[in-house]
Amino acid sequence: MSASKEDRAARALDYFHQGYNCSQSVFAAFADVCGLTEETALKLSSPLGAGIGRMREVCGAFCGLSMLAGSLYGNSSPETGEKEKIFSLVQSLAASFKQEFGTLYCRELLGLSPERLAAETARPGERTAAYYASRPCERCIAFCARQAAALEARAQH
Repeated sequence: MSASKEDRAARALDYFHQGYNCSQSVFAAFADVCGLTEETALKLSSPLGAGIGRMREVCGAFCGLSMLAGSLYGNSSPETGEKEKIFSLVQSLAASFKQEFGTLYCRELLGLSPERLAAETARPGERTAAYYASRPCERCIAFCARQAAALEARAQH
């Protein structure tokens, strides 16, 4: 029996509060669904956090959700029809995310100015109460974990 949406969201947020990035937090919460160990799920998703390599591009939580979608519904055939199915699913997930948050881009979710974005480095910020309070990452992670749980439930039927 699969965990509930709220259990999965809580698990994802727990990873985030332990210091894992947004992509790791979502994807590792579903490692069992993908047939992966926790360590493997954390490693595979690690480069996608903070908007892919902390470049503030596509939201890492959404990247983790997309990885789960691929694990459950992805194609292993080069056939165009198979590619279309997973692309359509990810586009639908992206539309839901954009409806909820207004954008898929980490830099826009964080409200980073061009100057602040230019000053970004690969070094992550220290995790403090102020860090968590100043950004929408927890909401994005919880949203993506709930969407992922819905994909998991759909795959089981």
